[in-house]
Amino acid sequence: MSGIVYLAYRYLLYYRYKTMILLSAITLVIYLPAALQLMLNQAAEQLMRRAQSTPLLVGAKGSPLELVLNSLYFQSAPPATLPFKVVKDIRSTGLANAIPLHVRFHAKGFPVVGTSLDYFDLRGLKLAQGRAMALLGEAVVGAEVAAKLGLSVGDYLVTSPEVVFDLSGVYPLKMPVVGILSSQFSSDDGAIFVDVKTSWIIQGLLHGHQDINFADSSSIVLKTSGANTVVNASVVEYNEVTASNIGSFHLHGESEKFPLTAAIAVAKDQKTSTLLQGRFKTGEFKYQILRPTSIMQELLNTVFTIKYYAIIAMSFIGMSTFLVVLLVFALSVRLRRDEISTMAHLGGQRSSIFALLSIEVALILLLSLLSASLLLLLTKHLGATLLQSIVVVK
Repeated sequence: MSGIVYLAYRYLLYYRYKTMILLSAITLVIYLPAALQLMLNQAAEQLMRRAQSTPLLVGAKGSPLELVLNSLYFQSAPPATLPFKVVKDIRSTGLANAIPLHVRFHAKGFPVVGTSLDYFDLRGLKLAQGRAMALLGEAVVGAEVAAKLGLSVGDYLVTSPEVVFDLSGVYPLKMPVVGILSSQFSSDDGAIFVDVKTSWIIQGLLHGHQDINFADSSSIVLKTSGANTVVNASVVEYNEVTASNIGSFHLHGESEKFPLTAAIAVAKDQKTSTLLQGRFKTGEFKYQILRPTSIMQELLNTVFTIKYYAIIAMSFIGMSTFLVVLLVFALSVRLRRDEISTMAHLGGQRSSIFALLSIEVALILLLSLLSASLLLLLTKHLGATLLQSIVVVK
């Protein structure tokens, strides 16, 4: 028997190009459907883990999916805004804590997330360097941001304008990096975190400018009415918060009316969570409250439905490939008629010749199965790393 195996091995080695083509075709037929299933399962796990760590999400009425993608994964366009007063109202119920989110602006292509330090506790974010933001204008960056931009504590980031020509006079904000987060393998790695008031500075709702109460201010003051002073456009607005000018930064309007893109509601327990959702559904709050896990599950159900169609299509391709492989083997036997006849004349039994041909097929199938298994192991390891770098899911 060992002699037959050796002959089969030498035949496959001699016709190496035909062997490699068959091996590659069968390997891909086995690998592709399994790899698709594996990658989708890993992506779903990453996305759901993020959603499961977010108890409840509050936002303006609109697309729930857009709200979840913007608030959890910092993707999608900014949803409609809700006032900061909602955060205070949720806290005043005594049923849950509310964490503000303002995800609208970017710096160097990375999202700037305006929030509070409660967000760090919710996500379990740890600092690898520096400290958390404590003053206006300070930023803490994720591990991916620091690595790609080559940032260290003490460096600066400048926000990007929403439009090239900003006629509203809102200037990009220069922010010192005071902390760098440890890698979390989540969307937080690719984000820049600031206090929510800093995000309002970027939007132009809170700003500082030169002192207009100095002795020679008549050239810039247009009108004074009680406590209000109207100045002309020559007043210099600061685009960086420093120790010398931080006292000049002030709000224009009531902070309760200032915008947020969402708020994360962290209830004390399941009972208080249900009570809070009930208050929203009865109309006490005119905004929507949702469970991110439900929204992401609906999205994944749609994705997996498409996946099944893809697997069916791959199955048909696999069947076609299998038939082609059978045809190749059949033609190979036909072309080897003289070779088989020679083996018969040398005393080879029909069973031995059949065993030789069968072992050739078995060796190709076995090598294809081993190759596909190796590729799946690599996909499981490298695919997880790749997903961690890009999921959404960032």
